[in-house]
Amino acid sequence: MSTCRRCLIRDMNREDLRLMIEEWISHIPKENRAASDLVKARLRLCMDCSHLQNGTCQLCGCYVEYRAAHRYQSCPDLPKRWEQE
Repeated sequence: MSTCRRCLIRDMNREDLRLMIEEWISHIPKENRAASDLVKARLRLCMDCSHLQNGTCQLCGCYVEYRAAHRYQSCPDLPKRWEQE
C-alpha cells in the first residue's frame, strides 16, 4: 500500500492523528484561531510545498493543519508562503 507523502493529516488513513489535531485546534482560543477561509487558503499553499511530508512541515516539524489554524502563525519557509493574520 502506498503512503501519501505530500498530504495533510486529514487525507491520510490516520484517524488517531486527525482526531488529535482536531482536539488541539479546538483548544486554540477563538480570538487566536484563524478564520476557516484563511486556514483553507494556507493549507492549499502548504499542499504545493516540497517541505510538506505526511502532514508535517519538514522545516519546523509542526503539523501544518495545527499551525495554519493559528491566527498569528506564519509559514517558516523563506520567503514565507503565507503570513500571520
